[in-house]
Amino acid sequence: MSTLAQFDIAGRSALVTGAASGIGLAFAEVMAEAGASVTLTDIDTAGVEREAARLRAAGAKVRADTLDVADRTATERVFDAHAAAFGGLDICFANAGIGLGPGFVAPDGSRVPDGQVDTFDADLWDKSIAINLTGAYNTMRHAARLMKAGGANGGRKGGSIIATASNAGLILEPIVPMPYMPAKAGVLHLVRALAQELAAFRIRVNAIAPGPFVTNIGGGWAKSDPAVRAAFDATIPLGGMAETDQIKPLALLLASDASSYITGTHVLIDGGVALGNVK
Repeated sequence: MSTLAQFDIAGRSALVTGAASGIGLAFAEVMAEAGASVTLTDIDTAGVEREAARLRAAGAKVRADTLDVADRTATERVFDAHAAAFGGLDICFANAGIGLGPGFVAPDGSRVPDGQVDTFDADLWDKSIAINLTGAYNTMRHAARLMKAGGANGGRKGGSIIATASNAGLILEPIVPMPYMPAKAGVLHLVRALAQELAAFRIRVNAIAPGPFVTNIGGGWAKSDPAVRAAFDATIPLGGMAETDQIKPLALLLASDASSYITGTHVLIDGGVALGNVK
């Protein structure tokens, strides 16, 4: 098989959580562009239906479904609906996530009164863990169930599960909400555990660990607050925050047979942030 042919996912099916905007939408777009049948899921019903309609109008084979990944019963239903529509599941992006609450410091370096460990809203902790970590578990659980059964890829069992982690799961980011960091660190370790478990079924499990991308997470600060954007830009060795299109080639690599010997790892895509700021 030629090198370029290994990136071919035409005829396969993919499910993406958190696909109404941001990185999740970018994942869905590149899967559809590469010829996969795609289910876009999100808690934002109007948003995910709008984006699915846009992709269908461009000729893609896509469908939309509403999903709160913290809801186990709903997650099972959505995966079963995808399998019924497309004959199985080959690729899953466990992407849905949320940034809730403030970090313990503001962009100007001052301490945030509500962001300290003894003042942070405990309910936001619970919700963040439920979506960012337990939601990833719920998603990967049902992806594994369908991939073990096989079907969509010509009856061949196996597949690729890709979780969205974060560079904040690897390094400390004091501007980031405190529960987000241990949740994403948990996703990274969950990926390793499931990769070991599922390798016997030819199911690969990997993580993408994005750094500062311009998305709606954290209330879309980077889009709406120039101070936040400037603070992030100043810490990035490659010069500034990334646009979501920049994550698409990596997504295609991990979804396709081009990564057939890669499992249990993460790929950091953060413009060099984890290297440290020399400015």
